[in-house]
Amino acid sequence: MTIQTERPAETRTREQIAASIRRTVLLEAEIAGSGHYGPSLSCADLLVGLYYGFLRIDPARPDLVDRDRLVLSKGHACSALYAVLGDLGFFPLDELRTYTRLGTAFGDHPDMKKVAGLDFSSGALGHGLSVALGMALHARVRGDESRTVAIIGDGELNEGQIWEAAGFAGANRVSNLLAIVDVNTVCVDGTTREVLDYEPIGDKWAAFGWAVERIDGHDLDAIDAALARFEQRRAEGGQPTVIVADTVAGKGVPPIEGMAEWHIGYLGGADLATALETVDDVHAPAQEGAKR
Repeated sequence: MTIQTERPAETRTREQIAASIRRTVLLEAEIAGSGHYGPSLSCADLLVGLYYGFLRIDPARPDLVDRDRLVLSKGHACSALYAVLGDLGFFPLDELRTYTRLGTAFGDHPDMKKVAGLDFSSGALGHGLSVALGMALHARVRGDESRTVAIIGDGELNEGQIWEAAGFAGANRVSNLLAIVDVNTVCVDGTTREVLDYEPIGDKWAAFGWAVERIDGHDLDAIDAALARFEQRRAEGGQPTVIVADTVAGKGVPPIEGMAEWHIGYLGGADLATALETVDDVHAPAQEGAKR
């Protein structure tokens, strides 16, 4: 089993793309001998919704000044982002065969100086929203139409810096800033409710002056609709937007779904083979050949 080196024809549905991303995540973990299955698989559909139809980016010109930017604040989920960037052609997908190997550009946390298409080198949790806020403010000063997105883990909300950035962005109506909270309800120490319960999450962001969208983070139509409403607010100079996305940790591999024990772990042998089959089955399109 190797990472696919050729991108399929563009007749793929986005459900099929999501299945391909999850497959690559599983294979990256096999190369490394372990992987952040829970947080990487939970955000795959969010990444597909963003990168396949919303973000204004160009793999041939990754350094465009007025491009949209994405900050993966939960950097430990970078295996999913690598899979997306490779699929889009920012780099040859087969380079992921070196994932976490000595000398590779692809570590288990992302390095923007080494990987085309990355906008932030994340690792220590809590920093991403502040960085994204700075990018959004810079775009405002430049006067361009770019948008900045920060993907945050729900466990990451425990970091106080998140709320400092949220307060500033809301007070200053930074409308070109979008935060997405991946609410998969688990973190490395257990369930988020056991560690530090932040529900109702949406009410807290609203109190800081943000427009709140709460959606099923695996429903691509719901993701599209929330992104469209964010874009309308941005165009009107309204509030910043947060999408509170309810997801399932380890989505696509039922034996590990929703389990804090599989925030990080290793699926090998027959378990890996079964998981690879399952992610394809779970994301099979309802109508063959349908294209979004």
